[in-house]
Amino acid sequence: MIANPVSGQVADDESDTLVVAGKSYLSRLLVGTGKYRDLQETRKAIVASGAQIVTVAIRRTNIGQEPNAPNLLDVIPPDEFTILPNTAGCYSAADAVRTCRLARELLGGHALVKLEVLGDEKTLYPNVVETIDAAATLIREDFQVMVYTNDDPVVARTLEEMGCAAVMPLAAPIGSGLGIRNPGNILDIVENAGVPILVDAGVGTASDAAVAMELGCDGVLMNTAIAEARNPVLMAASMQLAVLAGRKAFLAGRMPKRRHATASSPLEDAII
Repeated sequence: MIANPVSGQVADDESDTLVVAGKSYLSRLLVGTGKYRDLQETRKAIVASGAQIVTVAIRRTNIGQEPNAPNLLDVIPPDEFTILPNTAGCYSAADAVRTCRLARELLGGHALVKLEVLGDEKTLYPNVVETIDAAATLIREDFQVMVYTNDDPVVARTLEEMGCAAVMPLAAPIGSGLGIRNPGNILDIVENAGVPILVDAGVGTASDAAVAMELGCDGVLMNTAIAEARNPVLMAASMQLAVLAGRKAFLAGRMPKRRHATASSPLEDAII
């Protein structure tokens, strides 16, 4: 058994870890850093979640761009967490690539990034064409790309074949809290993938996270579901448990669904 040094979370099986870009993680829950009241609440919630990978919107968060402003890395230091810079707010491949280059400079050559290129401001759906364009450039420049995309199995396979380190299909629109709207699509992606598949966007509560894991996803990334809860720290703790429970249920293998009842106790050799 091995423990998460931040939260004390324990993994039952050392071999059942999330492996991204060659590095193993005990926690299969990834969390964001936006929408919290302050940096102190941000840290408390992230620690409660047990997450080891924490994503940061480079265009919206100070991690050194503004020397005289509060720095997120003061409460989420890179020696405790894997910082995953993301390109939230980018609407073109060029902007996304530029943002990743800035992140690598700010983080001392850090190569792991979360790529997202949005299609429009209302839906925040991904622009798949621009996403593929940006991914191709970043992979050529030796970035390790975890990529946000729609729940299209063909697009997911294309991104994997290009060399993305992980594919992150949405469950529902960003920040909607609607849960997994197309479980069949997610299942198709998972069953045909050779890289980690992590549900990204749309999770609203713990049961949504558990469903994602029960489908066989390798992990879940969320922000709004925790940050906009009435008690973010408590919700973060519940999400950790939900991801663990969903993973265990997937590994255990659920019973088949049946149209009619079956007795819990066998009828053969019954004592009358």
